[in-house]
Amino acid sequence: MTAHRGRRSEHNAGSPQTGEPVFIAVGRIRRPHGLSGEVLVEILTDFPERIVPGMLLYVGENRSTMYIKTSRPHHKGLLLSFEGITDPVQAGAYRNQMLCVFADDRPELPDGEYYHHQLLGLQVITDQGQMLGVLADILQTGSNDVYIVRSDAGADILLPAIDSVMLNVDLDRKEMVVHLLPGLIPE
Repeated sequence: MTAHRGRRSEHNAGSPQTGEPVFIAVGRIRRPHGLSGEVLVEILTDFPERIVPGMLLYVGENRSTMYIKTSRPHHKGLLLSFEGITDPVQAGAYRNQMLCVFADDRPELPDGEYYHHQLLGLQVITDQGQMLGVLADILQTGSNDVYIVRSDAGADILLPAIDSVMLNVDLDRKEMVVHLLPGLIPE
């Protein structure tokens, strides 16, 4: 990944919109699986190998604490069992609940890579010094992310998160410098 691209592991987990989030979603419980209390989990992290037995997760809006008993891959997801959950009825109570970790527990990224929540709210400025607005949202597409920059007037500017557009991210200054390719904004 290059300097501008975020990671998909930080879906909105109900944490505050501004500043560093308290929780980061790593998965979503889809449904019970089998008769022993396992659940099928949709992976929402780039680091599924870190979801291992003994790990503490925070589940749902109430952030119930649950420890993973077993973890195994299943198609594009995981099958997890939790301590104290022994049948499909108990497991079913957690259907469609988010699985979260503390933001401080997320892995460090290599230089030049950022989590989405680190980028949201940054001031977006062109390499010519023109203020475009604030990075308000990030669309994840198949090829590259698209940054939605909201101007002071409320208009949205869509910028592809590609090397030729995204020049620099400065988290300390809370700004992103971009190069506008022809046609990205109306003349």
